[in-house]
Amino acid sequence: MAEFFQMGGYAAFVWPSYALTMLVLWLNWYLPRKQHEKELRLLKRRRKAEKQ
Repeated sequence: MAEFFQMGGYAAFVWPSYALTMLVLWLNWYLPRKQHEKELRLLKRRRKAEKQ
């Protein structure tokens, strides 16, 4: 098992690559979601202001 985590001596390159890939994937999920929520709040505020 230890050999797997050492990646044949390339662990210093492989694991940071995995971490960077996971970070990019998470950002590609998180940032659009937060923007969508922000836009929904803005639309709700506009709709409420139009009704008044």
